This record gives sequence, structure tokens and C-alpha cells, in this order.
Amino acid sequence: MFLARDEKGSLVNALEDELVKQVYYCPACGTSVRMRKGKNVRAHFAHESLKKCDFFHENEGPEHLENKKRLFYWAKENDEVEMEYPIPELKQIADIFINKQLALEIQCSPISCDLLRDRSNGYRRLGLQVLWLLGEKLWLRERLTKLQRDFLYFSNNMGFYVWELDHKQQVLRLKYLLHQDLKGKLHYQVKEFSYDKGNLLEILRTPYQQQNIITFSVEQDKNICRYIQKQLYYQTPYWMKQQAQAYLRGENLLNLKTQDWYPQLRPIENDSFCQIKQDISDYYRNFRIYYQKNPQTELQKLYPPAFYQQYFLKNVVK
Repeated sequence: MFLARDEKGSLVNALEDELVKQVYYCPACGTSVRMRKGKNVRAHFAHESLKKCDFFHENEGPEHLENKKRLFYWAKENDEVEMEYPIPELKQIADIFINKQLALEIQCSPISCDLLRDRSNGYRRLGLQVLWLLGEKLWLRERLTKLQRDFLYFSNNMGFYVWELDHKQQVLRLKYLLHQDLKGKLHYQVKEFSYDKGNLLEILRTPYQQQNIITFSVEQDKNICRYIQKQLYYQTPYWMKQQAQAYLRGENLLNLKTQDWYPQLRPIENDSFCQIKQDISDYYRNFRIYYQKNPQTELQKLYPPAFYQQYFLKNVVK
């Protein structure tokens, strides 16, 4: 944390104020905090014990502090911004609070899905928006974890997306048009925005801004039937569940051919998303209809949800 109160009760900022050796206190809970600084450590404050603080859940590491500093000054160029803004109704501290409406939460370490859901829902109950920006430990890799799933957002222009912070490369990274293939591997596109360049708030609105249709293509796995056969042989829970559902339809997955699995890349499966509250059932329907009417076998071209919606309106709705 960068903000604390000194012995006189005045609020001080470790980024901007000259600090002296004395006792400092957490502005939220009032317990004492230590001033920390060194050759390789940016000046900041840390709780001696978090047991008595309901607002801060952990002492922040260098990655968190560096990203918070950069975002604060970046956003401050164009908007009204507050750092470490306390929200008493929720017993939470917003890392960056923009225009009294948008909270930017920097998450560099894993947290429980229940805590993430509680904190996100708390913001929404107060009519506030929250964007979670992920540190290195939570970046998307080849597979989507349950926690990462709860950080996903959705827009008609960019489908499922997530924001990442890379303080080493000094970029804010947007991964979008997220899809999973039948093996669970993630496929997506990437945009990067250099720190301190452009209007941060406008950049964060990118998924909702009008833009040219973005597409990308992925080759289909010709050996997908063999893969699924192995999964059923080893009784992989996910595929056993898919087989059970197929039986209810009077089908057997082992009898399907490669073309029957097209399209192999599909949207993230519909479930109880944490950040996505709008109804996106039409997206799944339009996606399915498009590929039923445009079958391929070797290459799958992927589009944003808005494309499938327009296709449905022009070619299905009479």
C-alpha cells in the first residue's frame, strides 16, 4: 500500500511525500503499518499483521505495487483518479478508482473463487463497475483454470476476453476471442497497449468500441476421434459425462467421425460466470447455427459474436 496516516493523522503518499521514520497507520483499519524501502524495493507501507484489517487481504508484492503506481499516473492524465480508495460498505479497498464509478483491481496472486465472487458482487450491489487486471501468475496459458474463468468478461465485438498486466514489458494486454478446442486448449487473439500511452479509460473500453470484424483461423485436428476414444477408455470424467449425455440422445461418441466434431473450436462453455451477468445464450445458438450451415472439415474460421448475430438475422430470421 502507498497511503498511510502519520502520527498527526495526516494522510501521506509514499510515492509523492518525503517520509520520515515514525509510526504510520493504515487509513482503513487504523492499525500500525511499517514503512518499507530499499535499493530494490519501492517505498511503501505494509501491515505488521493483517488479522485486524478487514480491508486489505494481503501485503502487496513488488509486481502489484509497480502496476498500481503506473496505472494510477496513467489514468490520472485524463480522469479523476483515487488510489487505494476505501469502500466501507464492502470493507474493501479499490486499487484504482476512476471517476467515482470504475474500480481497477490488480490481482497478482491466486485467491479463492468465493472471495472473488463476493468482492465482484459487492461492487455491483453499489452500482459500481469493476475490472480485474491480472498479474503474471494468473496470465492465460494453454488451459483455462476455474479461477481464470471467473475473471472473464464478454462483449459482442470481442467475445470472451481478459485483461493482463505485464510490468516487465510495460504493457497492458488484452486477450480476446477466447475459444477452447475439444482437448481444452485455449485459442485467442492479443492486443497490447504500452503503459502511459493513450487514454487508459478509452483503452479499457476497447472491447465495446466499434471496430472492423476480427477473425482468425485454426486447423482442425484430424486425429480427434482417436483422442476421444482414449479419453473414454481411461474414463476421463469430462468425456464420460459427454458420453452419458450422448446416450440420452440415442448416440454413441465412439461412432462419430471427424467431420461430426466440426467445429472443434467452441466458445467457453456456458456456466455461472462471475463477471458476466448479461444473457449470452443467443451467442451459443448463433455460433452453432452458423457452422451447421457452413460446414468445413480442415479449417475453422472464427469470428466475434456480433458476426454470428448478423448472420442469424440475415439468413435464419425471415
